[in-house]
Amino acid sequence: MSSPVYDLEKNPKEAGEGSIPSESHNPYYGNEGAVPGESFEVGNSFYAKAQRFAGKLKIEQRGIERVPEDERTDTGFKALLNVSTMWLSANMVVSSFAIGVLAKTLFYLGFADAILVCLFFNLIGILPVCFFSTFGPVFGLRQMVLSRFWFGWWGAKLIAVFNVLACIGWSSVNSIVGAQLINTVNSDVPGYAGIIIIAILTFAITLFGYKIVHAYEFWSWIPTFIVFLIVVGVFGHTGDFVNLKWESGTSELGSCLSFAATVYGFATGWTSYAADYTVYQPSSQSRVKVFFWTFAGLIIPLLFTEFLGIAIATATSINDGDNIYQAGYTASGSGGLLGAVLVTHLGTFGKFCLVLLALSIIANNCPNLYSVGLTVQVFGRWTQRIPRFIWTGVATACYIAIAIPGYSHFEDVLENFMNFIGYWLAIYEGISLCDHFVFKRGLQGYVVGDYDKPENLPPSFAAVIAFCFGVAGMVTGMSQTWFVGPIARHAGAPPFGGDCGSELGFAFGFVMYLILRPIELKYFKR
Repeated sequence: MSSPVYDLEKNPKEAGEGSIPSESHNPYYGNEGAVPGESFEVGNSFYAKAQRFAGKLKIEQRGIERVPEDERTDTGFKALLNVSTMWLSANMVVSSFAIGVLAKTLFYLGFADAILVCLFFNLIGILPVCFFSTFGPVFGLRQMVLSRFWFGWWGAKLIAVFNVLACIGWSSVNSIVGAQLINTVNSDVPGYAGIIIIAILTFAITLFGYKIVHAYEFWSWIPTFIVFLIVVGVFGHTGDFVNLKWESGTSELGSCLSFAATVYGFATGWTSYAADYTVYQPSSQSRVKVFFWTFAGLIIPLLFTEFLGIAIATATSINDGDNIYQAGYTASGSGGLLGAVLVTHLGTFGKFCLVLLALSIIANNCPNLYSVGLTVQVFGRWTQRIPRFIWTGVATACYIAIAIPGYSHFEDVLENFMNFIGYWLAIYEGISLCDHFVFKRGLQGYVVGDYDKPENLPPSFAAVIAFCFGVAGMVTGMSQTWFVGPIARHAGAPPFGGDCGSELGFAFGFVMYLILRPIELKYFKR
Protein backbone atom coordinates (compact mmCIF):
# COMPACT_ATOMS: atom_id res chain seq x y z
CA MET A 1 0.00 0.00 0.00
CA SER A 2 1.49 3.33 -1.00
CA SER A 3 1.77 6.13 1.52
CA PRO A 4 -0.44 9.21 1.02
CA VAL A 5 1.12 12.61 0.35
CA TYR A 6 0.51 15.26 3.00
CA ASP A 7 0.59 19.02 2.50
CA LEU A 8 2.95 20.08 5.28
CA GLU A 9 2.29 23.75 4.51
CA LYS A 10 -1.36 23.49 5.49
CA ASN A 11 -0.76 21.33 8.54
CA PRO A 12 2.88 20.91 9.57
CA LYS A 13 1.88 18.43 12.31
CA GLU A 14 -0.32 16.25 10.11
CA ALA A 15 2.29 13.86 8.79
CA GLY A 16 4.11 13.62 12.08
CA GLU A 17 1.34 12.50 14.36
CA GLY A 18 0.22 9.07 13.34
CA SER A 19 -1.54 10.02 10.06
CA ILE A 20 -0.16 6.89 8.40
CA PRO A 21 -1.82 3.73 9.74
CA SER A 22 0.46 1.30 11.50
CA GLU A 23 1.32 -1.81 9.47
CA SER A 24 1.91 -3.87 12.60
CA HIS A 25 0.29 -4.42 15.95
CA ASN A 26 3.69 -3.90 17.54
CA PRO A 27 3.75 -0.34 18.97
CA TYR A 28 7.30 0.42 17.83
CA TYR A 29 7.28 -1.20 14.38
CA GLY A 30 5.25 -0.26 11.33
CA ASN A 31 4.83 3.20 9.83
CA GLU A 32 3.05 5.03 12.62
CA GLY A 33 4.04 8.69 12.56
CA ALA A 34 6.28 8.23 9.49
CA VAL A 35 6.42 10.96 6.87
CA PRO A 36 6.72 10.01 3.18
CA GLY A 37 9.54 11.69 1.28
CA GLU A 38 7.32 13.10 -1.47
CA SER A 39 5.48 15.28 1.07
CA PHE A 40 8.49 17.58 1.49
CA GLU A 41 7.97 19.19 -1.91
CA VAL A 42 4.24 19.91 -1.50
CA GLY A 43 3.29 23.60 -1.33
CA ASN A 44 4.64 26.95 -2.49
CA SER A 45 6.50 28.18 0.59
CA PHE A 46 10.23 28.76 0.83
CA TYR A 47 10.53 25.34 2.49
CA ALA A 48 8.84 23.50 -0.38
CA LYS A 49 10.74 25.41 -3.05
CA ALA A 50 14.06 24.76 -1.28
CA GLN A 51 13.19 21.07 -1.03
CA ARG A 52 12.32 20.87 -4.73
CA PHE A 53 15.66 22.48 -5.54
CA ALA A 54 17.39 20.01 -3.22
CA GLY A 55 15.63 17.12 -4.91
CA LYS A 56 16.97 18.15 -8.30
CA LEU A 57 20.52 18.10 -6.90
CA LYS A 58 19.96 14.74 -5.15
CA ILE A 59 20.38 16.38 -1.73
CA GLU A 60 18.75 14.52 1.17
CA GLN A 61 15.49 16.28 1.94
CA ARG A 62 14.51 14.46 5.11
CA GLY A 63 15.18 16.04 8.47
CA ILE A 64 13.98 14.67 11.81
CA GLU A 65 10.76 13.16 10.44
CA ARG A 66 10.36 9.42 10.94
CA VAL A 67 11.53 7.32 7.98
CA PRO A 68 8.81 5.05 6.49
CA GLU A 69 9.68 1.37 6.06
CA ASP A 70 9.50 1.53 2.26
CA GLU A 71 12.18 4.24 2.19
CA ARG A 72 14.69 2.35 4.32
CA THR A 73 17.04 1.31 1.55
CA ASP A 74 20.19 0.73 3.63
CA THR A 75 19.82 -3.06 3.67
CA GLY A 76 21.80 -6.29 3.71
CA PHE A 77 25.38 -6.84 4.74
CA LYS A 78 26.34 -3.51 3.15
CA ALA A 79 24.25 -1.73 5.81
CA LEU A 80 26.33 -3.28 8.57
CA LEU A 81 29.53 -2.37 6.75
CA ASN A 82 28.20 1.17 6.38
CA VAL A 83 27.69 1.68 10.10
CA SER A 84 31.04 0.06 10.95
CA THR A 85 33.12 1.99 8.40
CA MET A 86 31.25 5.14 9.38
CA TRP A 87 32.87 5.07 12.81
CA LEU A 88 36.08 3.49 11.54
CA SER A 89 36.75 6.48 9.28
CA ALA A 90 35.50 9.05 11.78
CA ASN A 91 38.01 7.84 14.40
CA MET A 92 40.96 6.75 12.23
CA VAL A 93 42.07 10.37 12.25
CA VAL A 94 44.70 12.61 13.73
CA SER A 95 42.22 13.98 16.30
CA SER A 96 42.15 10.67 18.15
CA PHE A 97 45.94 10.48 17.82
CA ALA A 98 46.04 13.86 19.57
CA ILE A 99 44.06 12.43 22.51
CA GLY A 100 46.80 9.86 23.10
CA VAL A 101 49.49 12.52 22.94
CA LEU A 102 47.91 14.33 25.90
CA ALA A 103 48.77 11.41 28.21
CA LYS A 104 52.40 12.53 28.30
CA THR A 105 52.30 16.19 27.35
CA LEU A 106 49.45 17.30 29.60
CA PHE A 107 48.94 14.60 32.26
CA TYR A 108 52.56 13.35 32.61
CA LEU A 109 51.58 9.68 32.65
CA GLY A 110 53.90 6.77 31.99
CA PHE A 111 53.43 4.47 29.01
CA ALA A 112 51.80 1.42 30.63
CA ASP A 113 49.36 3.34 32.84
CA ALA A 114 48.31 5.56 29.93
CA ILE A 115 47.65 2.47 27.79
CA LEU A 116 45.49 0.86 30.48
CA VAL A 117 43.46 4.03 31.07
CA CYS A 118 43.00 4.40 27.33
CA LEU A 119 41.82 0.80 26.93
CA PHE A 120 39.27 0.67 29.72
CA PHE A 121 37.73 4.12 29.29
CA ASN A 122 37.37 3.69 25.55
CA LEU A 123 35.49 0.46 26.22
CA ILE A 124 33.21 2.24 28.69
CA GLY A 125 32.76 5.27 26.45
CA ILE A 126 31.66 3.47 23.29
CA LEU A 127 29.05 1.16 24.84
CA PRO A 128 26.27 3.82 24.82
CA VAL A 129 27.10 4.67 21.19
CA CYS A 130 26.72 1.01 20.20
CA PHE A 131 23.52 0.64 22.21
CA PHE A 132 21.74 3.69 20.83
CA SER A 133 22.85 2.90 17.27
CA THR A 134 20.49 -0.10 17.48
CA PHE A 135 17.53 2.27 17.99
CA GLY A 136 17.80 3.73 14.48
CA PRO A 137 16.52 0.65 12.62
CA VAL A 138 13.87 -0.06 15.25
CA PHE A 139 12.27 3.39 15.24
CA GLY A 140 13.51 5.17 12.11
CA LEU A 141 14.12 8.26 14.27
CA ARG A 142 17.19 10.41 14.87
CA GLN A 143 18.96 10.38 18.22
CA MET A 144 17.78 13.80 19.37
CA VAL A 145 14.20 12.91 18.49
CA LEU A 146 14.53 9.69 20.47
CA SER A 147 15.56 11.87 23.41
CA ARG A 148 11.97 13.13 23.56
CA PHE A 149 10.89 9.73 24.88
CA TRP A 150 13.20 10.18 27.91
CA PHE A 151 13.37 13.96 28.36
CA GLY A 152 9.99 15.00 27.00
CA TRP A 153 9.21 17.58 24.33
CA TRP A 154 10.69 20.52 26.25
CA GLY A 155 13.51 18.70 27.97
CA ALA A 156 14.79 17.43 24.61
CA LYS A 157 15.28 21.04 23.55
CA LEU A 158 17.72 21.49 26.44
CA ILE A 159 19.61 18.40 25.31
CA ALA A 160 19.59 19.72 21.75
CA VAL A 161 21.31 22.92 22.91
CA PHE A 162 24.14 20.90 24.41
CA ASN A 163 24.36 18.76 21.29
CA VAL A 164 24.62 21.77 19.00
CA LEU A 165 27.45 23.10 21.15
CA ALA A 166 29.08 19.67 21.01
CA CYS A 167 28.78 19.33 17.24
CA ILE A 168 30.16 22.79 16.55
CA GLY A 169 32.84 22.38 19.21
CA TRP A 170 33.95 19.01 17.80
CA SER A 171 34.19 20.51 14.33
CA SER A 172 36.22 23.45 15.60
CA VAL A 173 38.69 21.28 17.51
CA ASN A 174 39.11 18.87 14.59
CA SER A 175 39.71 21.57 12.02
CA ILE A 176 42.39 23.08 14.25
CA VAL A 177 44.19 19.70 14.25
CA GLY A 178 44.01 19.53 10.46
CA ALA A 179 45.21 23.09 10.09
CA GLN A 180 48.20 22.31 12.32
CA LEU A 181 49.18 19.49 9.97
CA ILE A 182 48.90 21.69 6.91
CA ASN A 183 51.00 24.33 8.65
CA THR A 184 53.61 21.67 9.44
CA VAL A 185 53.84 20.79 5.73
CA ASN A 186 53.93 24.41 4.60
CA SER A 187 54.47 27.14 7.16
CA ASP A 188 53.32 29.71 4.60
CA VAL A 189 49.78 28.39 4.97
CA PRO A 190 48.38 30.11 8.08
CA GLY A 191 46.11 28.32 10.50
CA TYR A 192 42.95 30.10 9.37
CA ALA A 193 43.50 29.02 5.77
CA GLY A 194 43.79 25.35 6.76
CA ILE A 195 40.63 25.62 8.85
CA ILE A 196 38.68 27.12 5.95
CA ILE A 197 39.91 24.46 3.49
CA ILE A 198 38.80 21.62 5.78
CA ALA A 199 35.46 23.30 6.54
CA ILE A 200 34.55 23.81 2.88
CA LEU A 201 35.42 20.23 1.91
CA THR A 202 33.41 18.87 4.86
CA PHE A 203 30.40 21.00 3.93
CA ALA A 204 30.54 19.76 0.34
CA ILE A 205 30.05 16.17 1.56
CA THR A 206 27.52 16.69 4.35
CA LEU A 207 25.38 18.96 2.17
CA PHE A 208 24.11 15.89 0.28
CA GLY A 209 23.20 13.94 3.40
CA TYR A 210 23.07 10.39 4.70
CA LYS A 211 23.99 8.39 1.59
CA ILE A 212 26.95 10.53 0.54
CA VAL A 213 28.28 10.73 4.10
CA HIS A 214 28.18 6.93 4.34
CA ALA A 215 29.73 6.55 0.89
CA TYR A 216 32.62 8.84 1.80
CA GLU A 217 33.21 7.22 5.18
CA PHE A 218 33.11 3.76 3.60
CA TRP A 219 36.49 4.35 1.91
CA SER A 220 38.18 7.31 3.60
CA TRP A 221 39.75 5.26 6.42
CA ILE A 222 41.98 3.32 4.02
CA PRO A 223 44.57 5.99 3.06
CA THR A 224 44.64 7.26 6.64
CA PHE A 225 45.25 3.77 8.01
CA ILE A 226 48.10 3.27 5.52
CA VAL A 227 49.72 6.53 6.63
CA PHE A 228 49.45 5.55 10.29
CA LEU A 229 51.07 2.21 9.47
CA ILE A 230 53.91 4.14 7.86
CA VAL A 231 54.19 6.21 11.05
CA VAL A 232 54.39 3.01 13.09
CA GLY A 233 57.11 1.60 10.86
CA VAL A 234 59.23 4.75 10.72
CA PHE A 235 58.97 5.50 14.44
CA GLY A 236 59.69 1.90 15.36
CA HIS A 237 62.78 1.96 13.15
CA THR A 238 64.14 5.10 14.86
CA GLY A 239 64.24 3.41 18.27
CA ASP A 240 63.16 6.70 19.89
CA PHE A 241 60.39 5.17 21.99
CA VAL A 242 60.91 5.74 25.72
CA ASN A 243 59.23 3.39 28.18
CA LEU A 244 58.23 6.03 30.72
CA LYS A 245 57.92 4.69 34.25
CA TRP A 246 54.65 3.96 35.95
CA GLU A 247 54.32 6.32 38.91
CA SER A 248 52.23 5.80 42.04
CA GLY A 249 50.45 7.75 44.74
CA THR A 250 47.75 10.42 44.72
CA SER A 251 49.43 12.39 41.95
CA GLU A 252 49.27 9.33 39.68
CA LEU A 253 45.63 8.74 40.65
CA GLY A 254 44.67 12.30 39.77
CA SER A 255 46.48 12.20 36.42
CA CYS A 256 44.86 8.88 35.50
CA LEU A 257 41.39 10.15 36.35
CA SER A 258 41.88 13.36 34.39
CA PHE A 259 43.23 11.54 31.33
CA ALA A 260 40.38 9.04 31.67
CA ALA A 261 37.86 11.90 31.52
CA THR A 262 39.43 13.11 28.27
CA VAL A 263 39.49 9.62 26.70
CA TYR A 264 35.93 8.92 27.79
CA GLY A 265 34.73 12.28 26.45
CA PHE A 266 36.17 11.53 23.02
CA ALA A 267 34.85 7.96 22.86
CA THR A 268 31.35 8.64 24.14
CA GLY A 269 31.05 11.89 22.17
CA TRP A 270 29.22 10.07 19.37
CA THR A 271 26.36 9.00 21.65
CA SER A 272 24.20 12.04 21.00
CA TYR A 273 23.91 11.22 17.29
CA ALA A 274 24.37 7.45 17.27
CA ALA A 275 20.97 6.61 15.77
CA ASP A 276 21.31 9.25 13.04
CA TYR A 277 23.39 6.85 10.95
CA THR A 278 21.15 3.77 11.12
CA VAL A 279 17.67 5.25 10.50
CA TYR A 280 17.57 4.06 6.89
CA GLN A 281 18.09 0.44 7.92
CA PRO A 282 14.89 -1.68 8.06
CA SER A 283 13.26 -2.49 11.38
CA SER A 284 13.98 -6.17 10.72
CA GLN A 285 17.71 -5.51 11.05
CA SER A 286 19.38 -7.47 13.86
CA ARG A 287 20.07 -5.22 16.83
CA VAL A 288 22.86 -7.53 17.97
CA LYS A 289 24.63 -7.19 14.62
CA VAL A 290 24.26 -3.41 14.61
CA PHE A 291 25.69 -3.27 18.12
CA PHE A 292 28.77 -5.36 17.41
CA TRP A 293 29.53 -3.88 14.01
CA THR A 294 29.34 -0.43 15.60
CA PHE A 295 31.57 -1.66 18.42
CA ALA A 296 34.20 -2.92 15.96
CA GLY A 297 34.07 0.31 13.97
CA LEU A 298 34.75 2.33 17.11
CA ILE A 299 37.17 0.35 19.24
CA ILE A 300 39.69 -0.56 16.51
CA PRO A 301 40.57 2.97 15.34
CA LEU A 302 40.32 4.52 18.81
CA LEU A 303 42.80 2.12 20.40
CA PHE A 304 45.10 2.05 17.38
CA THR A 305 45.46 5.82 17.00
CA GLU A 306 45.49 6.70 20.71
CA PHE A 307 48.04 3.99 21.54
CA LEU A 308 50.20 5.36 18.73
CA GLY A 309 49.88 8.89 20.12
CA ILE A 310 50.85 7.67 23.59
CA ALA A 311 53.93 5.90 22.20
CA ILE A 312 55.22 8.71 20.01
CA ALA A 313 54.68 11.35 22.71
CA THR A 314 57.15 9.49 24.93
CA ALA A 315 59.92 10.61 22.56
CA THR A 316 59.42 14.21 23.70
CA SER A 317 61.17 13.22 26.94
CA ILE A 318 64.44 12.32 25.20
CA ASN A 319 67.20 14.31 26.87
CA ASP A 320 69.37 15.81 24.18
CA GLY A 321 70.05 19.26 22.86
CA ASP A 322 68.05 18.81 19.66
CA ASN A 323 64.87 16.89 20.40
CA ILE A 324 62.98 17.04 17.10
CA TYR A 325 59.82 15.63 18.69
CA GLN A 326 59.57 18.27 21.39
CA ALA A 327 60.46 20.98 18.88
CA GLY A 328 57.78 19.76 16.48
CA TYR A 329 55.16 19.54 19.22
CA THR A 330 56.02 23.01 20.49
CA ALA A 331 55.76 24.47 16.99
CA SER A 332 52.58 22.78 15.70
CA GLY A 333 51.15 20.49 18.39
CA SER A 334 50.23 16.96 17.35
CA GLY A 335 50.77 17.87 13.72
CA GLY A 336 54.33 18.88 14.49
CA LEU A 337 54.88 15.65 16.39
CA LEU A 338 53.80 13.62 13.36
CA GLY A 339 55.92 15.86 11.19
CA ALA A 340 58.95 14.99 13.30
CA VAL A 341 58.37 11.34 12.39
CA LEU A 342 57.36 11.63 8.76
CA VAL A 343 59.01 14.72 7.32
CA THR A 344 62.33 14.28 9.13
CA HIS A 345 62.76 10.72 7.90
CA LEU A 346 60.77 10.62 4.64
CA GLY A 347 61.14 14.15 3.30
CA THR A 348 58.70 15.09 0.54
CA PHE A 349 56.81 11.81 0.78
CA GLY A 350 56.41 12.47 4.49
CA LYS A 351 54.81 15.82 3.69
CA PHE A 352 52.41 14.09 1.34
CA CYS A 353 51.45 11.72 4.16
CA LEU A 354 50.80 14.67 6.46
CA VAL A 355 48.48 16.22 3.88
CA LEU A 356 46.48 12.96 3.77
CA LEU A 357 46.24 13.01 7.57
CA ALA A 358 45.08 16.61 7.47
CA LEU A 359 42.33 15.70 5.03
CA SER A 360 41.29 12.80 7.27
CA ILE A 361 39.79 15.43 9.54
CA ILE A 362 36.95 15.66 7.03
CA ALA A 363 35.88 12.12 7.96
CA ASN A 364 35.80 13.11 11.63
CA ASN A 365 33.85 16.28 10.99
CA CYS A 366 31.20 14.78 8.70
CA PRO A 367 29.13 13.19 11.51
CA ASN A 368 29.28 16.41 13.52
CA LEU A 369 28.20 18.65 10.70
CA TYR A 370 25.50 16.32 9.40
CA SER A 371 23.95 15.81 12.84
CA VAL A 372 23.99 19.45 13.87
CA GLY A 373 21.50 20.28 11.13
CA LEU A 374 19.17 17.60 12.46
CA THR A 375 19.62 18.70 16.06
CA VAL A 376 18.63 22.30 15.34
CA GLN A 377 15.32 21.04 13.95
CA VAL A 378 14.43 19.70 17.41
CA PHE A 379 14.21 23.26 18.77
CA GLY A 380 10.72 23.82 17.40
CA ARG A 381 8.30 23.61 14.48
CA TRP A 382 9.85 26.68 12.88
CA THR A 383 13.37 25.26 12.85
CA GLN A 384 11.98 22.06 11.36
CA ARG A 385 10.52 24.14 8.53
CA ILE A 386 14.05 25.16 7.51
CA PRO A 387 15.71 22.32 5.55
CA ARG A 388 18.56 20.42 7.17
CA PHE A 389 21.12 21.42 4.54
CA ILE A 390 20.62 25.13 5.27
CA TRP A 391 21.35 24.54 8.96
CA THR A 392 24.46 22.63 7.86
CA GLY A 393 25.73 25.77 6.11
CA VAL A 394 24.99 27.95 9.15
CA ALA A 395 26.85 25.54 11.44
CA THR A 396 29.86 25.56 9.11
CA ALA A 397 30.14 29.34 9.37
CA CYS A 398 29.84 29.13 13.17
CA TYR A 399 32.61 26.61 13.73
CA ILE A 400 34.97 28.45 11.39
CA ALA A 401 34.42 31.56 13.50
CA ILE A 402 35.28 29.59 16.66
CA ALA A 403 38.23 27.59 15.31
CA ILE A 404 40.25 30.48 13.92
CA PRO A 405 40.74 32.33 17.24
CA GLY A 406 41.16 28.99 19.07
CA TYR A 407 44.01 27.83 16.83
CA SER A 408 46.79 29.16 19.03
CA HIS A 409 45.35 27.60 22.24
CA PHE A 410 44.63 24.11 20.94
CA GLU A 411 45.91 21.98 23.83
CA ASP A 412 43.79 23.72 26.45
CA VAL A 413 40.81 23.85 24.08
CA LEU A 414 41.08 20.10 23.42
CA GLU A 415 41.26 19.02 27.07
CA ASN A 416 38.52 21.37 28.26
CA PHE A 417 36.24 20.50 25.38
CA MET A 418 36.66 16.74 25.77
CA ASN A 419 35.79 17.05 29.44
CA PHE A 420 32.71 19.14 28.61
CA ILE A 421 31.56 16.44 26.19
CA GLY A 422 32.11 13.70 28.75
CA TYR A 423 30.32 15.64 31.48
CA TRP A 424 27.02 16.34 29.77
CA LEU A 425 26.84 13.05 27.90
CA ALA A 426 27.43 11.09 31.10
CA ILE A 427 24.36 12.79 32.59
CA TYR A 428 22.39 12.23 29.38
CA GLU A 429 23.32 8.56 29.39
CA GLY A 430 22.44 8.15 33.06
CA ILE A 431 18.93 9.51 32.59
CA SER A 432 18.14 7.88 29.24
CA LEU A 433 19.42 4.45 30.26
CA CYS A 434 17.54 4.65 33.56
CA ASP A 435 14.31 5.46 31.75
CA HIS A 436 14.82 2.75 29.13
CA PHE A 437 15.64 -0.11 31.47
CA VAL A 438 13.75 0.80 34.65
CA PHE A 439 10.60 2.56 33.49
CA LYS A 440 10.04 1.55 29.87
CA ARG A 441 11.57 -1.88 30.53
CA GLY A 442 12.86 -2.21 27.02
CA LEU A 443 11.47 -1.48 23.59
CA GLN A 444 7.94 -2.57 24.48
CA GLY A 445 7.58 0.60 26.55
CA TYR A 446 7.74 2.95 23.53
CA VAL A 447 4.85 4.16 21.37
CA VAL A 448 6.73 5.46 18.35
CA GLY A 449 3.84 7.57 17.03
CA ASP A 450 4.13 9.80 20.10
CA TYR A 451 7.51 11.16 19.06
CA ASP A 452 5.87 14.30 17.64
CA LYS A 453 3.02 14.60 20.16
CA PRO A 454 4.03 16.80 23.13
CA GLU A 455 0.87 15.89 25.03
CA ASN A 456 1.81 12.19 25.08
CA LEU A 457 5.47 12.60 25.96
CA PRO A 458 6.89 12.93 29.49
CA PRO A 459 6.33 16.44 30.90
CA SER A 460 10.12 16.89 31.29
CA PHE A 461 10.16 17.85 34.97
CA ALA A 462 11.83 14.68 36.23
CA ALA A 463 14.44 14.59 33.46
CA VAL A 464 15.36 18.28 33.64
CA ILE A 465 15.60 18.30 37.45
CA ALA A 466 17.65 15.09 37.36
CA PHE A 467 19.88 16.68 34.73
CA CYS A 468 20.42 19.67 37.04
CA PHE A 469 21.38 17.32 39.87
CA GLY A 470 23.75 15.62 37.42
CA VAL A 471 25.34 19.00 36.75
CA ALA A 472 25.74 19.48 40.51
CA GLY A 473 27.50 16.12 40.73
CA MET A 474 29.65 17.05 37.77
CA VAL A 475 30.70 20.33 39.41
CA THR A 476 31.75 18.59 42.63
CA GLY A 477 33.94 16.17 40.68
CA MET A 478 35.35 18.31 37.88
CA SER A 479 39.00 19.30 37.80
CA GLN A 480 39.92 22.15 35.48
CA THR A 481 42.59 24.81 35.59
CA TRP A 482 39.86 27.36 36.36
CA PHE A 483 37.90 25.27 38.91
CA VAL A 484 38.44 22.18 41.04
CA GLY A 485 35.43 20.59 42.74
CA PRO A 486 35.50 19.57 46.42
CA ILE A 487 35.40 15.84 45.61
CA ALA A 488 37.93 16.19 42.81
CA ARG A 489 40.42 17.73 45.29
CA HIS A 490 40.48 14.44 47.21
CA ALA A 491 40.85 12.30 44.07
CA GLY A 492 44.46 13.28 43.46
CA ALA A 493 47.34 15.46 44.56
CA PRO A 494 46.89 19.24 45.08
CA PRO A 495 46.18 21.61 43.51
CA PHE A 496 44.15 19.90 40.74
CA GLY A 497 43.27 16.56 42.31
CA GLY A 498 41.62 14.21 39.81
CA ASP A 499 38.69 14.62 37.45
CA CYS A 500 35.71 12.41 38.32
CA GLY A 501 33.01 14.76 37.02
CA SER A 502 31.65 12.33 34.42
CA GLU A 503 31.26 9.50 36.90
CA LEU A 504 29.49 11.68 39.45
CA GLY A 505 27.34 13.32 36.77
CA PHE A 506 26.12 9.91 35.61
CA ALA A 507 25.46 8.71 39.15
CA PHE A 508 23.64 11.85 40.30
CA GLY A 509 21.50 11.99 37.15
CA PHE A 510 20.62 8.29 37.27
CA VAL A 511 19.67 8.24 40.95
CA MET A 512 17.63 11.44 40.90
CA TYR A 513 15.70 10.33 37.82
CA LEU A 514 15.04 7.02 39.58
CA ILE A 515 13.50 9.00 42.44
CA LEU A 516 11.65 11.70 40.47
CA ARG A 517 10.19 9.76 37.55
CA PRO A 518 7.70 7.71 39.65
CA ILE A 519 6.40 10.97 41.14
CA GLU A 520 6.01 12.45 37.68
CA LEU A 521 4.19 9.36 36.43
CA LYS A 522 1.84 9.44 39.42
CA TYR A 523 0.70 13.04 38.81
CA PHE A 524 0.93 13.37 35.02
CA LYS A 525 0.25 9.77 33.95
CA ARG A 526 2.78 10.05 31.12
